[in-house]
Amino acid sequence: MTFIVGDSCIKCKLTDCVEVCPVDCFYEGPNMLVINPDECIDCALCEPECPVEAIYSEDEVPADQINFIELNAELCTQWPNITEMKDAPKDEKEWREVKNKLKYLER
Repeated sequence: MTFIVGDSCIKCKLTDCVEVCPVDCFYEGPNMLVINPDECIDCALCEPECPVEAIYSEDEVPADQINFIELNAELCTQWPNITEMKDAPKDEKEWREVKNKLKYLER
């Protein structure tokens, strides 16, 4: 089992989760983070650290976020690894409550 990053991370890309990950399994895209499912050890440290509640245990992913399981697995092979917390995007607060943000995902 693993954890995945869902829709809420898009355009927010807060990196609180990265700071607590003991195995550095987060990968950074232009406006979102993803988790490499082959590297995640299911420690659950990242989930409570996410201010926008974008991280889900693979067995508890909401139905409207299921496509993010495959998306995390795909994008972690294309994006660079991130191991340290970074400043949040300047406009992230404007995006926190926005739903259905997949159309804004930058690859």
